[in-house]
Amino acid sequence: EDVPHVKRTPSSPQGAPRKRSAFIDITNNKNLQNDGRVKKSQPLKKTQTSKVFIKTNNKLKVSKHPSPEEQCRDPGDQTEESTSPYAGVSPPPPPPPPPQEPSAVQEIKVPEKFDVDEEHAGDCLMSPEYAKDIFDYLREREEKFVLTDYMDTQPDLTAGMRGILIDWMVEVQENFELNHETLYLAVKLTDRYLSVTEVMRESLQLIGSAAMLIAAKFEERRPPSIDDFLYICDDAYQRQEFLVMERNILQGLDFDINVPVPYRFLRRYAKVAHASMETLTLARYVCELSLLEVELVEERASRLASACLLLALITNRLGGWTPALQYHSGYTLGELGPLVRRLYAMVAGPSDQNLRAVENKYSHT
Repeated sequence: EDVPHVKRTPSSPQGAPRKRSAFIDITNNKNLQNDGRVKKSQPLKKTQTSKVFIKTNNKLKVSKHPSPEEQCRDPGDQTEESTSPYAGVSPPPPPPPPPQEPSAVQEIKVPEKFDVDEEHAGDCLMSPEYAKDIFDYLREREEKFVLTDYMDTQPDLTAGMRGILIDWMVEVQENFELNHETLYLAVKLTDRYLSVTEVMRESLQLIGSAAMLIAAKFEERRPPSIDDFLYICDDAYQRQEFLVMERNILQGLDFDINVPVPYRFLRRYAKVAHASMETLTLARYVCELSLLEVELVEERASRLASACLLLALITNRLGGWTPALQYHSGYTLGELGPLVRRLYAMVAGPSDQNLRAVENKYSHT
């Protein structure tokens, strides 16, 4: 590489960059001779200590005046017999030591009989030491997203219209082969947006499609494109309308879309119960059917997942709510009983012939 040329100062007779010792140009100009060299300073002459005789009580007392060398001496180097003004003054107390920080994050101690993550000990991908803490945090976070039946605030919508929309979203999830978490999150986003914004029925499908796109971007590795959603909507909307609705949903929800969904809790509790795939599939079927019921939007995700799993365990005669499930979920059998009965009535009752997407999906599972 070419080294950039250094501009020579005119004060340098040899043309080389002018060197400057530390602080000479600032404080020692008076010691510089005309040729630019530093004049050597003369050593200090040793001065005699002058003595002053003071008469006190008819006696002569000798008072010594310190020499300049003694005046420049560090007070800490003086002995106890020194007449320094600092003599007899106690030093200030030392500052208190800084508080000690914990060396490591304290782990939640799970009782050995309830520890279902021991088999993954040492697996950095599973992080079993944080599993209990993560789901406890999700339970705390779901309190922020508790909804109520918002249909009274939507004069142009009915519960049947919402059911048709959710049934269509189930078909979209299956056709695009999206994750189950994507469907649950899309339904949550739709309900949250409808609870804060009054809409017309003509834009209901557009809201569901935009919510599905947002959820897919959040959950999927390769989410479907906007053109895919426009096609599945039979080109009922323009691309710009889709983008505007996506922005409106995000702004209406204050961009807070990390909502705990029942499916995450369901998988966790099924692992605690050591449930088979058959039992888990039955619980998933009940949980997806509950998405169609607007009366269940007020249920917390963890409680809904617990009730669905308990209903599946009872149906397959695999026992009830064990102490391990109670420990990890935080719900007792008495707290889940009323919701389990509601879910059983929903499953055992006659199905709506217009809402068959969930049944068709699980009929070949």
